[in-house]
Amino acid sequence: MKKIILLSFVAFATLSNAQTATQAPAASTPKEWNVSMFGFIRTDYIYDSRKSASVREDQLNLYPLDVVKDFNGNDVNAVEQSNFLAITSRLGAKVKGPDVWGAKMSGTLEGDFYGNTEATIGTFRLRHAYVNMDWSKTSLTIGQTWYPTFIPEVFPGVANFNTGILFNPFGWATQVKFKQNFTKDFSAAFTAYKEREFVAPGPGSQNSASINSNVPSVNLLFQYKNKNWIAGVGAEYKQLVPLTDNGLTPKLITSEKVKSSSVFGYAKFSNDKFLVKIYGISGGNLNNFVMLGGYTGTTINGIQTFDPTKTTAFWIDIASTGKKVAPGIFFGSTKNNGSSIAATSLSSIYMKGLSSTRVVDNVWRASARVDFKQNNFNVTPEVEYTSATWGDTDFYGKAGDNQTQVGNLRAMVSCSYSF
Repeated sequence: MKKIILLSFVAFATLSNAQTATQAPAASTPKEWNVSMFGFIRTDYIYDSRKSASVREDQLNLYPLDVVKDFNGNDVNAVEQSNFLAITSRLGAKVKGPDVWGAKMSGTLEGDFYGNTEATIGTFRLRHAYVNMDWSKTSLTIGQTWYPTFIPEVFPGVANFNTGILFNPFGWATQVKFKQNFTKDFSAAFTAYKEREFVAPGPGSQNSASINSNVPSVNLLFQYKNKNWIAGVGAEYKQLVPLTDNGLTPKLITSEKVKSSSVFGYAKFSNDKFLVKIYGISGGNLNNFVMLGGYTGTTINGIQTFDPTKTTAFWIDIASTGKKVAPGIFFGSTKNNGSSIAATSLSSIYMKGLSSTRVVDNVWRASARVDFKQNNFNVTPEVEYTSATWGDTDFYGKAGDNQTQVGNLRAMVSCSYSF
């Protein structure tokens, strides 16, 4: 009896398989969601010949510190330093999903282990978190991503994680960006954003000057792009409200604003042999881009009014596009031009590059690197020299008397494995 039942089951299974095999295959359903991971594991060895204004245990250097004499007349900042760090290692995800209102949908979520402060170094930090809606000629980006003055296709290719900081704008902001492609090569983008990363010192709390303003920063950019060339020009307007009252008794309401504007331009040429990138920017209150600048405060009838300090900067980067070995050189320069209205006191100067009664007048940097590449593994030795001129601060935030030039030689090796 058991044999009969077993034979019947085998016969039924064989018949069912035969019928299935003769049926036409079901139509495949399009994959609605696609998620891919990306990132890199990076380790840097860094040597500095002098102390610099820096962040994250000297990982990112800004400018060499001013001469400070000890009791015996020795410069306390003329000290060699070195470090190993892997905090720039990065992890991210790219997402594509079903169309929404006729737009192709994509998104990016990315972070690293840089931390948001010195106390949180090594912890995961949000870099990018945005969604992009693409209607072919028109696109809309919503979320946190690069400042519109940072151009992803045109930034310095240096090995140093500073990415040309002080000379090239850097950082992220939560924003809404509308982009229109007029032709295959020509486009315009309008961005409204609120700054939140890398804010400069001010009389209020962190980000309060931006939050107190009911007007976001706005940026308009025109760009031309073809096979070999990228070129663009843009302008930006920013309005901050550092204080909502005078902080005294009796209190007085204030809505005094820091109004500033900037203009910038850039170009890149590349072929199968080499590439050249250039960038320039000039404007007021550029500190949120991790650049020199800020604003001064003048007290009138118990209320502070504000005026932005002006900064100019430019850089050029020339590099090989070799697939295995790619040398490159970089040069950048920036200048502090001060404000138009004198501050009431030195404590009413709120800007990057200020140290007590001394301020940075100008900074320049030159570097050379060689990138060795093999199967997503890069080893890049680099040597750079950064020079800064310091002077006594006047009430406009400019360097006056007793100017001193100091320099730092940084030698580093960066190793990165991308996935």
